[in-house]
Amino acid sequence: MAKSIQFSFRSTGAVALIALSALAGCATQSSSGQVYREGETRRAQTIEQGTVESVRTVTIQGDTNGVGTAAGGIIGGLAGSNIGGGSGRAVGAVLGAVAGGITGQAVERNASNRQGYEITVRMDNGTLRAYVQDADEQFRPGERVRVVSGGGTSRVTH
Repeated sequence: MAKSIQFSFRSTGAVALIALSALAGCATQSSSGQVYREGETRRAQTIEQGTVESVRTVTIQGDTNGVGTAAGGIIGGLAGSNIGGGSGRAVGAVLGAVAGGITGQAVERNASNRQGYEITVRMDNGTLRAYVQDADEQFRPGERVRVVSGGGTSRVTH
């Protein structure tokens, strides 16, 4: 009887881990100048022109949603529960869950980081503006660019 309960707990943990992993793939949103979300389509946008003053490489830190912490906690708890016997198993499960959660959180944070550019543009009206977006399109100082704005977002394009 105890073995079937343990097997059921492990199966449930595995199913939960798979579900959480699937949700993690949906959590990331692009900040590319070339990607539009569904809600941004078919809306008028303002276009201004300017000249690139400078381009600086930056790290865009993605939002974390706790999936790494939860998945790490599940895996660590399952692994820790196999250590020792009796009350030692419970202690192992707790310690494993804590260590797994901390590790999972760090992995999620690092996995969500990506390279971006801070593009400083001198607009034709003389104002100087900086835009941060994914580093998927090259920009060089002196280059003429368009700044497309609408719905609270702006992007630099060629």
